[in-house]
This record gives sequence, C-alpha cells and structure tokens, in this order.
Amino acid sequence: MINNLQQTYLIFGIFAAILVFASAVGFILKLRSGDTLSPVIDNLNARINAWWVMLIVLAAAILLGKMAFIVLFGLISLFALREFISLLPTRRGDYFPLLIAFYFVIPYQYYLVYINWYGLYSIFIPLYVFLLIPIASLKQEDTTHFLERSAKIQWGLMVSVFCISHVPALLNLKLPEFYGDKIWLAIWLIIVVQTSDVLQYVCGKLFGKHKVAPVLSPSKTVEGLLGGIILATLLGITLKWLTPFNYWQAALIGLIVCIFGFFGGLVMSAIKRDRGVKDWGQLIQGHGGMLDRIDSICFSAPIFFHILRYWWS
Repeated sequence: MINNLQQTYLIFGIFAAILVFASAVGFILKLRSGDTLSPVIDNLNARINAWWVMLIVLAAAILLGKMAFIVLFGLISLFALREFISLLPTRRGDYFPLLIAFYFVIPYQYYLVYINWYGLYSIFIPLYVFLLIPIASLKQEDTTHFLERSAKIQWGLMVSVFCISHVPALLNLKLPEFYGDKIWLAIWLIIVVQTSDVLQYVCGKLFGKHKVAPVLSPSKTVEGLLGGIILATLLGITLKWLTPFNYWQAALIGLIVCIFGFFGGLVMSAIKRDRGVKDWGQLIQGHGGMLDRIDSICFSAPIFFHILRYWWS
C-alpha cells in the first residue's frame, strides 16, 4: 500500500520527469533555431520554466503541511484580486472598501478555512461582505457609478477569494470511506482542470477547425474543447486512486469540473475583452497573470468541493 509521502514523491516525480523531457525538447529546438528569432519556441520555453516554478512552489506547500497550503492559496487570492481590480477603473471612494478587501476579507476568509468554520466561510463573502462593501463605499459620498464600482469589488472577491478558497477547504472534508490524505483531492482537481486547459490548446492547434466562441476566445475550438475534456477526464480516471471515486464517478466528476473550468475561462476572457487586454497581468512569465492560470479553477473548485461535501461526507 502506497503511503501519503510515497504518493507525493510518485506524483511529483512523474510531473518532474515530464518537465525534464519538455525542457530538453525546448533546449534542442532553441539550439536548432540558432540566432533566428522564434517567438513560438521562446514562448514554449518561458511556459516550461514557469511550470517548473509552480511545481516547486506547490510541492513545497504540500510537504510543509496544511498551514503552508492555505497560505499559498491566500497569496494566490491576493495576487488574483490585485489583477482583477487593476484592470477596472477605480475612484477615490473605492479606497476604503478595497482596504477592507485586501487587509481584512482575504486573511479572514482563509483563517476561517484554517479553523474549519464551514458555516461562516461559506457565507462570509457572499452575504456579509456583499453587504459591507457598498456600506464602506459610502464613506466618500461618491455616487458616480456607485453600483458598478461596488459590483466590481464584490465580483473580484467572489472569483478571486471565495471561489479559490474552496481548494484548501478540501482539506477539511470528512469523507467516511476515504482514508487518504485530503490534500490529494486538491491535487486531483488541479491536475485534471489544468491539464484540460493545456490539452484543449494542444488539440485545438492540431485538429481545430471550428471556433467555439471566436469573439471571446479566438484560440478555442470545438475540436480542442472535446479533445481536451475527454483526455483530461481519462487522466482523472487514471488518477482515481487519489480520491474516493470509482471509475464511473471519476469520469463523471472529471467531466463536470472540466466543463465548469472551460466556462470559467470563457467568463474571465469576456471580462478581459471588455477591458481590451489579452492577459490579466505579467506575473508569471509565459503565462500572463495569476488569473490567467487559475480562471478555470475559480469555477470548478466550488463545484468539486460541494459534490464531495454533499455526496461523500
């Protein structure tokens, strides 16, 4: 029987091997291109380097335990909310509610996850912060675009903080028939959804002909969508030993989280198109901003969490 530490070494060993292979391919392609500028190869190597950084950070958080894992996602929420707010116009009247959002709401939401107060962290942002933000906005008595400004901050907190906090909240679930480490539920979700994103891109480049949403996301195709979701679902079935699922459950839940991840990407792309930008930021070289990497997780994490909580607890 493989214990939790051996599972850690096995999974990260597999992904490290994949990245070693990818790095070698990128290095060879770069050598063959010589002095010729190749944006495609440079972008590929930048993405591989970024994945190395993300793999190391995630592995360190897992090995250091629950606290480090929660802190990691708290920082992810911090950077994501900063990107969300920076793309949308703000006024002086937004200063106080933003102060509350960054210095009170984020740490308190993750503190509630840490102490496992489900009854509060599940309604803290959708209810209490929803009411608090417009009240805090009254301080400057600035009524210009009051509704839009309040909604912007509320939306940013919902997507960047509330939804993302469901990833570390998976560690709090009590699943009677599951004896593995709960952190592997989070890893299963991240691997399946992120792999779906990558494979949708790859399958789209190889076989794509029909655009899914040419205005929202010109690179997404029907062929890429189907290929990415099917292959990622198969990966979820292969990794079912990390979860309490049987084969059919892993297939169904993998399919659900991939579909919600796809729609999450589309929704966030719609916001970017509205603001006239390609990426949320430049935090991760070759990958854009933090929100560019976690947009699919934002929508799939709460769904996955509540499927487990209400059907396996």
